[in-house]
Amino acid sequence: MVAGLAAYLVRFGPENAQTAGASTLAGLALPGVWLISITIARAYEERFLWVGAEEFRRVFFAAMMLLATLGTVSWAFQLDVARGFVVLAVPMALLLTLAHRYVQRKSLHRARRHGERLQTTVLVGHRNAIAALDEQLARETFHGYRVIGCCLPEYQYRPSADAFNGLPILGDLSDVAAVVRQYEVDTVAVLPCPELDGAALRRLGWDLEKTDAELLLAPAVTEIVGTRVRIRPVCGLPLMHMERPELTGIRRLAKAAVDRVSATLGVLFLLPVLLGLALAVKLTSPGPVLFRQERVGRDGQTFSMLKFRSMVTGADRMVAALEAENDGNGVLFKKRDDPRVTRVGKFIRRYSLDELPQLFNVIRGDMSLVGPRPPLPTEVERYGFDMHRRFLVKPGLTGLWQVSGRSDLSWDDSVRIDVRYVENWSLTFDFMILWKTLGAVLRGSGAY
Repeated sequence: MVAGLAAYLVRFGPENAQTAGASTLAGLALPGVWLISITIARAYEERFLWVGAEEFRRVFFAAMMLLATLGTVSWAFQLDVARGFVVLAVPMALLLTLAHRYVQRKSLHRARRHGERLQTTVLVGHRNAIAALDEQLARETFHGYRVIGCCLPEYQYRPSADAFNGLPILGDLSDVAAVVRQYEVDTVAVLPCPELDGAALRRLGWDLEKTDAELLLAPAVTEIVGTRVRIRPVCGLPLMHMERPELTGIRRLAKAAVDRVSATLGVLFLLPVLLGLALAVKLTSPGPVLFRQERVGRDGQTFSMLKFRSMVTGADRMVAALEAENDGNGVLFKKRDDPRVTRVGKFIRRYSLDELPQLFNVIRGDMSLVGPRPPLPTEVERYGFDMHRRFLVKPGLTGLWQVSGRSDLSWDDSVRIDVRYVENWSLTFDFMILWKTLGAVLRGSGAY
C-alpha cells in the first residue's frame, strides 16, 4: 500500500488523480496483486522463513515475476499503465517487504536467544551423532529448535538409563511416533543410522503424517548447502547428486576481479582512516607502523601478510613464555588480556582495524576479501587431513570464522567452518559474509 501510494504521488501528483486512468486502478490493485505474487512464489511457506537466503530470494523472484506479468498484460490488452509508476512501485514494494522481513527475522532470533518461540525437537540416531547435533543446535539457537530428548537404537537403549549427554532418553527407534504424540513434538531430526534404512524411514514418515511433527533427515555428507545438492531419479530411485565445488574457471576469475576492484576502492575511500591509524600507532609505541608476518595461502604458498602493529616490538618472540596462559583453542594462540598489546592496539584489535592493511594483500593477489583465516606455518604443521581443504582457495580478510565467534570458537568449530566455506563458495555467499562482518566488527565479540 505504501509503495503504491508513494509511486502514484511521485509519478502523477495529487492534482492528476482524475487523469491517471489505468494507473489509478493498478495502484489500488497493487497490494492484492503483490500478496498473490508472493504466495505464488511460495514465500509464505514456513520452511522458507526466518533462516537463510531462500526467503529473500523468493520475494525477489515474486517482484521479477510481477514486473514481467504487468508488462505482458499491459501490452496484450493495450492498457495505458504508466511505466514510470510500475518502475517505482514494484521495486519499492520489494525493498519494503525485504526490510520488513529482515526486521521480523531479527526480532524472532532475539526471542529465540531468550528461550521463546522454539520448536520442541527429538533427535533420532546414534549417540555420537546426537551429541554433535545437540551441541550445534544449542550454539545456534536462532534456528529455533529446543531439543527435549532423543531416541536411540535398541542396542544402545537401556530403560534403566534415563539420560544421555544431558538429554532425556525417551525411547528406542520403534517408539519415535509414540514419543511425538506423548510430548507434542514439533520436529523429529533423524541422523544417519543403519537401523533406519529406506523401508524403516518410509514407515516413520507415514506414522508422523498423522501428527503435526515435521521430519528432518540429516545427510551422511555434512557441510554441503542446497545449491550443490540435487535429487535425481535413477532407475526409479531418488538419489542425491552432489555437484563438485566450483573453485576454478570463470567463477574464480570473477571472484578475483571483484576482490581487487573492491579492495582498490576500499583503500581510496578509507585512505584518511588508514593514515590516521598509522599516525596513532607511530606516536604511541616505538617501532614500525606495519607488522609483517608469514602466512600460508592458496596451494600452501606462503606470503607476507600486513597488519597495523598492535603489540610491542618483538611480541612474536614472547609467545613461548606465555604459552601456559593460552586462551585459544589448543592450536591457535590467543590471550584475552595479552600484556604485549599496546593501548592503541587494544582498540584497533577489538574493531579489527588492525587488519585494514590486508586490503593491499588483496590487491596484490595474496588474499581475498572473503575466505578462510590465513594460518601461520606452525599451525599448518598441526593440521589434519580435512583442514588442508582450505588451501584450495585464498585466505580472506574476513570469513565465516570472523562472523561466527572468532577467537571464542573451538578448534573443531574452526575446522568445520573453514571446510564449509570451501565446499559452498559463491559470490552470493561472499556478499552475505561481508554484510555480517559489519555487525561482528561493531560488536567486537571474540576479538582479542
